[in-house]
Amino acid sequence: MKTPGAVILLAVAAVLVLGAGAPALQAASGEEPAFGGDCVMGLALGKDIHTDCSVNTVYNGTKYCFGNETAKMLFLKRPDDFLLQAHIYYSSREGAAEAERQ
Repeated sequence: MKTPGAVILLAVAAVLVLGAGAPALQAASGEEPAFGGDCVMGLALGKDIHTDCSVNTVYNGTKYCFGNETAKMLFLKRPDDFLLQAHIYYSSREGAAEAERQ
């Protein structure tokens, strides 16, 4: 039997695989997005999915981008958990890039 967290993670993975190229449904504001415009849910799953940030939300004063509306809706159910996962992956990715430069 799968835990609720595993079920959500599988659902997010399916959304990203099936819907990463879905048309954007929301206009972006002029604010600079976090993570360089990468999809927060993609980062939370350890994937690099760059977006045009037309699907976005502002959470705690920061703009976050998504590959599609479903990813955004899942994020809004547990934003702090997904942001923690996204920050961990993004930081490790940045650390690896810096190590390669040295």
